[in-house]
Amino acid sequence: MRHAIFLLAFSLITINILSQTCTNLGQNPTTAFPVCGSAVFKQTSVDICGTRQIPTPCLAMGSIFQDKNPYWYKFTCFTPGTLGFEIVPTNLADDYDWQLFDITLTDPNEVYTNKSLFVACNWSGEVGKTGANAGGTLLSVCEGPGQALYSKMPTLIVGHEYLLLISHFTDSQSGYSLAFGGGTASITDTTASMISSSKPSCDGRTISIKLNKKMRCNSLATDGSDFLLSSSTSKIISASGINCSNAFDMDSILLMLDQPLTPGSFTIKSQKGGDGNTLLDYCQNPMLEGITTSFVVTSIQPTPFDSIASPGCKPNQVKVVFRKPILCASVAGDGSDFTINTPGISINKAITTCTNNATYEILLTLSATITNKGTHTVTLKKGTDGNTILDECLQETPAGSMVSFASADTVSAAINYTINLGCTSNTLLAYNAGNNNINQWSWKFNDRAISNQQNPTYVYTQFGAQQVSLQVSNGVCSDSNFVSFILDNEIKANFIAPAILCPQDPAIIRDTSIGKIVSYLWDFGNGTTSTLKNPMPQMYPAPIRNATYTLKLTVTNNNNCVDTISKKMQVLNNCFIAVATAFTPNGDGLNDYLYPINAFKASNLLFAVYNRYGQLVFKTTDMSRKWDGTFNGLPQASGTYVWRLQYVHADTGEAVSKKGTSVLLR
Repeated sequence: MRHAIFLLAFSLITINILSQTCTNLGQNPTTAFPVCGSAVFKQTSVDICGTRQIPTPCLAMGSIFQDKNPYWYKFTCFTPGTLGFEIVPTNLADDYDWQLFDITLTDPNEVYTNKSLFVACNWSGEVGKTGANAGGTLLSVCEGPGQALYSKMPTLIVGHEYLLLISHFTDSQSGYSLAFGGGTASITDTTASMISSSKPSCDGRTISIKLNKKMRCNSLATDGSDFLLSSSTSKIISASGINCSNAFDMDSILLMLDQPLTPGSFTIKSQKGGDGNTLLDYCQNPMLEGITTSFVVTSIQPTPFDSIASPGCKPNQVKVVFRKPILCASVAGDGSDFTINTPGISINKAITTCTNNATYEILLTLSATITNKGTHTVTLKKGTDGNTILDECLQETPAGSMVSFASADTVSAAINYTINLGCTSNTLLAYNAGNNNINQWSWKFNDRAISNQQNPTYVYTQFGAQQVSLQVSNGVCSDSNFVSFILDNEIKANFIAPAILCPQDPAIIRDTSIGKIVSYLWDFGNGTTSTLKNPMPQMYPAPIRNATYTLKLTVTNNNNCVDTISKKMQVLNNCFIAVATAFTPNGDGLNDYLYPINAFKASNLLFAVYNRYGQLVFKTTDMSRKWDGTFNGLPQASGTYVWRLQYVHADTGEAVSKKGTSVLLR
């Protein structure tokens, strides 16, 4: 299979010859050529080296894919969309392959190990032109003859960085051209090239230039003629791009002068150099002439002990800030370059975070936390390393330099409260002492109501579990707290009683009231009362006609709150279960339904109605359901209907089965 490495003896020899380390710029991911979409890149020859394995989606097919005789290209997406490009071999009989990687926020060398960086590829075994265009159908074209030479155009994400590997499978040094086009994405940076800043060295012999973006190293005139310095005594004699020895691009330049600058203000201006151009970006776009930057050269003086960053609340570290970079090597790690005048506290460590061996900040670790309000002074002295601190000009800041900072008292969000109990609501009186200059309060009551008062009042209209939370601050220190409690003084009268009572049956009544109740008063509507929680069963005379009684309960709790509830109870003149012999479903409210009357003591009830043909027209197991004389929504004809009733009598347990007829009259 094309691209497979077979373990034959001559193959191993061939591999050893080809597996040379790639050392030229552009032949490794970290030294990739910067390219853009508006230029055609030509590689006149290809050095033979490489064969490091590349992870691809094709690996499942058993082949090994390599960066054989590789060159790498890097670019950034400035407008999202699809990427089209074409690789044209100088010799169209050559076989070129390619793979695209997304290396955003990733070490470029991870292309050899991280499968997730894959974007698209084409490892076709055919020779000739290759790339990605609108005619491609697959993002990953794998090895072998007959495979398409063009892949589907991949979609790029704005702001993401990409690497394109071009691998020369044919063992020749014939080159190729690379051109981008046909897609909707833009990899061309249209940002104007500028000089961001300039800075002289301590001795005034060099000037560091910072650019706003990467520029081509080969566009820099090494004699420094791309820049004009506004000095009558010092001249630029050379220029070097930072990191240009192992990369194609730069964003920093070091200018060398023939003699040191004297104190004063200066400007540097861009111009066409001796190479006929100003600096060029990836797309060969020149920096405009006349772009200027200014800097000031001052007499060499020790860097002052400048300030201390706000320490915040309860500091156990303080950050000392300087106006100029301090050499990290001059800072004693044990903190002995500094003392603090706070009783009981010392400095026991100094931490630096360095860039180019220098830092603007030193973090001092204290032996204990400062918890009280006060003013504290940090003084510089010679440490165990024999010096105070040195700046990048090797100037030592004098011992005895000092700077002060203020600390704040810690605060407490302690919650105090009283509750005024009521019958339907309760009032909470909350308060915080407000010590140590607390000036901000944020109260929450059950995560709903908020108050910014120091001592708020809140009315609870619900009972049960409650929570109060508080956050306080004095502008520096803060604290939070919460308390939970239960409002259990709710009172609610309630009871269970039969809604319908058969004659001679006792009415069993049970209290279900809520609260810390201390007294009960019952009125049963039959001339008797009770003060028991659960009174004795009540008897009611059998009425000539059904009668309705009002049952009333009044309860009082330990807070002398009172609640009352009343319920109606109907006492029947009989509880004989029967079915009417006739009914008139005409909607006049009189005898409109057919159903078992007084079936209050019927359990496992079944009531069914049939027409004269034996067809079931109604059936229920619910005593509250009644037949309205319809079937499937249609009124049934007048006539005689047969009914069947089955149930178990609740008092006797007797199973009852009855049949009969009723006449439907219209």
